Amino acid sequence: MPSEAAVVTYREAIRLALDDAMAADGSVVLLGEDIAKAGGPFKTTAGLYEKYGAGRVFDTPIAENGFCGIALGMALTGLRPVVEIMFSDFLPTAFDAIAMEIPRWRFMSGGQLSAPVTVRASGGAGGRFGAQTSSTAESWFLQFVGLQVAVAGSPQGAYDLLSVAIASNNPTVVFDHKALHNTKGELLRRGVESMSPPGKAAVVRSGGDVTVVASLQMLRRALEAASALEDSEGISAEVIDIRWLRPLDFETVSKSVAKTGRLVVVEEQYHDGGWGASLISRLTTEGFAWGSPPIAVSMPELLISHSPPLEDFMIPSVERITSAVRAAAG
Repeated sequence: MPSEAAVVTYREAIRLALDDAMAADGSVVLLGEDIAKAGGPFKTTAGLYEKYGAGRVFDTPIAENGFCGIALGMALTGLRPVVEIMFSDFLPTAFDAIAMEIPRWRFMSGGQLSAPVTVRASGGAGGRFGAQTSSTAESWFLQFVGLQVAVAGSPQGAYDLLSVAIASNNPTVVFDHKALHNTKGELLRRGVESMSPPGKAAVVRSGGDVTVVASLQMLRRALEAASALEDSEGISAEVIDIRWLRPLDFETVSKSVAKTGRLVVVEEQYHDGGWGASLISRLTTEGFAWGSPPIAVSMPELLISHSPPLEDFMIPSVERITSAVRAAAG
């Protein structure tokens, strides 16, 4: 692997994580719809079929629950399958396998078996895909004990989270965002042993006035809002990339909020039942003394439209985040 950081796209970071994992471990296999010769619907597996062959990269029928169940069988017999679900919105078609089967084998076998299955999916709005293919889906899995859930907000995050997920003996769902695929950032390719373990958030901007916790595309917008507020109004926002929803890193967030006294959560989903609500609830029930009430920047409870103005209205904007941080700061 290169020893120095390089600027790559978010899409390329995903592909490199898969490539490096396959090169390091012959038990890693990829399966999903159109991921082989076609290189995946978002080209995140481009070139891997040619490099590793049909025995390790292969297409499946349009039967998500079926091939997730096949991945479970692979994992129980020694492989490390990485399943690609084309759109995050299609994950419910595989809920039986992902929610009821894959995360429960370690428990039901008394620890004798593990199911190292990684499920990755692209989600999120902004691409004018309409109501059925624009959800991030990130918090749909919060109730599934035994399942890890990761959300990648940057190229380095996409590489690290996917790498850690594949190496883990626990099943993991890794979400990326369609609108980030062409964005660029620095990436240092490195071994999994040097990466943060599952359940660790990252403080990506230090500040002392307000804590802002964000995921996926909202991380970039939160950072843009924080930079603008500091330049124009002197408000210092600390920005946290939440990274893992299961396990959720309350410790890092709590430490930051203890310093700032204020919290803004930013997520491209509905607030009820989301990770932002979980953070606010946990901090409140543990007796945290808020300097000002926590603020949730999320989506209105409407379905996402094909209409560009309506879709843009729904997605939390830099302006909405800026207003929320300003209000939290008082």
